[in-house]
Amino acid sequence: MHASKFGSTHSLRYSDYKAIAFVALGGTLEFYDFVIFVFFIETVGKLFFPATISDWLRQLQSFGIFAAGYLTRPLGGVAIAHFGDLVGRRRTFLFSLSLMALPTLAIGLLPTYDQIGLFAPVMLLVLRLMQGAAVGGEMPGAWVFVAEHVPSIRVGRACGIVGAGACAGLLFGSVAAWAVHRCLPPEEVLRYGWRLPFLLGGMLGVATLHQRRKLHETPVFEALQRNPTPPRDAPLTALARHRPGHVLLLMSLSAVVATTFVVVMMMTPALLQKQYSLPAADIFAAHCAAILALVVGCVAAGSLIDRVGARPTLTWGFLLIAASNYGLNVVAAHHPAWLLALYLLTGFALGTVGAMGAVFIRAFPPSVRCTGVSFSYNLPYALLGGVTPIAASFLSTLTPLGPAHYVAAACAFGVLVAQTAAINDKSAGPRPARASHSGNQPDHDSPHPSPRT
Repeated sequence: MHASKFGSTHSLRYSDYKAIAFVALGGTLEFYDFVIFVFFIETVGKLFFPATISDWLRQLQSFGIFAAGYLTRPLGGVAIAHFGDLVGRRRTFLFSLSLMALPTLAIGLLPTYDQIGLFAPVMLLVLRLMQGAAVGGEMPGAWVFVAEHVPSIRVGRACGIVGAGACAGLLFGSVAAWAVHRCLPPEEVLRYGWRLPFLLGGMLGVATLHQRRKLHETPVFEALQRNPTPPRDAPLTALARHRPGHVLLLMSLSAVVATTFVVVMMMTPALLQKQYSLPAADIFAAHCAAILALVVGCVAAGSLIDRVGARPTLTWGFLLIAASNYGLNVVAAHHPAWLLALYLLTGFALGTVGAMGAVFIRAFPPSVRCTGVSFSYNLPYALLGGVTPIAASFLSTLTPLGPAHYVAAACAFGVLVAQTAAINDKSAGPRPARASHSGNQPDHDSPHPSPRT
């Protein structure tokens, strides 16, 4: 079957949706495993560091271990992606999930400082570094895997569903942490309750890994294997030599998304409670509803980019994020009854991140696609994941709307980036969107694979 062109009536088949569902479920569990740590960071500090040190130092060390996962995210992502371009998408895709599931399970079984002394925080740090490497390989690998299985005119929707699955992991983590604290008294949480979400995530990850093993290699990579071209450069070297402009612009786009996501989804609940004294229960309910809206928004943005393209989808998406976030911080502060509706709107607008996958996928040819997507996506997230909370917190001390101004500035930059030719370039891929099962060659409307592109 030839790759579909824009305007084709080809739709996603049942087998497509089944594969996308398995991939999205894995993303849900990987991001759940990655973020569940932060919900129990105070408990971790008490159990994995000496009781003799001050509270602020214990908290600082705990956050340091949490942040360490962001440091290995680009390194692990690029390493996994490198082998994805060389030995296949499926193998590295399975590896990234196992690299997350097993350390998460191990954290749930890890002895505490009172039991093994300094080995406890050292082992926790090593496991956290492994989690960071895994999450760096998950989202780029998932985007590439589904994009190379579906018709080319449905790449946006497929990647949007995968993004929605990853965002659902945040909701899963929030609910799991809430349930533990709700059902167990504090002393039981400290004794064993904190382990339950890690054990749950690890076991579900292992079960999902078994299901992922049933997935097949992508038709695009199989086509590359049938028509091998001796590589002159390693994938990362080829990118630096032949597509530096694409990489820089996509890194800029990823930086915008990282900034907005961290402030709106990770920091806003605490900021609303601290600055406007809104009830914690109302904020938690609105935040969970916003994550649900984010999940829907990811699918909507991914579907929209298939229909109208990257420029209008990203432009109007970033403008809506800035406007709705201002509304959330201005109106909800004085009219708490509007909190839920405005957070829902902001979460849906933030679903613009669902369009990211299609933009990244279409920017790189198959021979360097995994590496190009992973490097461009992960490095800004690693940098901004640590800088944004500091910058937004500082701005909040100057004015309550400081974080909203920060988001608006990022969105304005995103609108400018969305106008560039590289962001709207579709020439590189995904190439045969659905290769023939009879072994036919890649589509003639797609450029010939070349590791030098």
